[in-house]
Amino acid sequence: MSSVSELVQPAVGTARDPGTAPGPVETEEVAGRTPWQLFWERFRHDRVALVALGFIVLEILVAIFAPLIVKAVAHPPNAQYPGALDPQFGTPTGPSRHFPFGVDTVGQDVFSRVLYGARVSLLVALVATALAVLIGVALGMIAGYYRGSVDTLVSRVIDVTLAFPVLLLALGIASACSLGNGCVRGLIKPGLSTVIAAIVVINWTYIGRIIRGQVLSLREQEFVEAARAQGAGDGTILFRELLPNLVAPIVVYSTLVIPQNILLEAALSYLGVGINPPQASWGEMIAEATPIFNTAWWFFAFPGAALLLTVLAFNLVGDGVRDALDPRTA
Repeated sequence: MSSVSELVQPAVGTARDPGTAPGPVETEEVAGRTPWQLFWERFRHDRVALVALGFIVLEILVAIFAPLIVKAVAHPPNAQYPGALDPQFGTPTGPSRHFPFGVDTVGQDVFSRVLYGARVSLLVALVATALAVLIGVALGMIAGYYRGSVDTLVSRVIDVTLAFPVLLLALGIASACSLGNGCVRGLIKPGLSTVIAAIVVINWTYIGRIIRGQVLSLREQEFVEAARAQGAGDGTILFRELLPNLVAPIVVYSTLVIPQNILLEAALSYLGVGINPPQASWGEMIAEATPIFNTAWWFFAFPGAALLLTVLAFNLVGDGVRDALDPRTA
């Protein structure tokens, strides 16, 4: 049986006799987490976004190493193999051991062209998005911070640009730069650079308007006033005080606009003012396959599926990033 002294012994955490010396108090350390650690903590719980991110990483690797993959298991993308066509009618033939995705109307390997089309789509989307975000953030910050005539000028340019239908404006720019030596005294050549220029001209306006609105609100906050009181110049306030607070909307916008740019590039190539043949492009392949899709389904299905899956993956990642950066979802 337990002794009386054991029964009356105070439990851990109960009040002690005031006359006794206080024992050691165990404290639990609270580890601080950076915003990016919080972001990753939320993002990694979105399994759909993680799967989509894995698909994008895999596609980027495939696009980078496309020449090695094609050399090992396929045929050059621009090489024509008339012997692979139907011997009786000269029409494209479907998937086979030598041509996993079949051949097109001139005997080109569809598998190789789909891989090289991924390089074009990703390059256009990433480069055009980066340039559009850079221009939009710079002009949006300047307009929102300085206001006055600078804000009026930038805002009116944005309003005029947004007044045009997106596809019609892109089609006009691409058409104007697809002839002769291109535009801007030959700086923008027909083909890849023309598509990038058309996308940049259109998309910088959206991020520019978003950043302008954010800066108009942030410039009146206490931390900006404190920086001014300490003698900080405009450049310091813009890049050290305001820009770090704009990272979240910039990241969210970039991830959501990339799939739009992929579709816009495909649309321009489909309409014949984008990537110039013989360079492979998913939009150009779909345009070429449209008249014969009922008899040569593989020529239409594989580039179409690649375009669909790529756009879907970027959209899912964009949604996941937006949710992870939104503190209301915590």
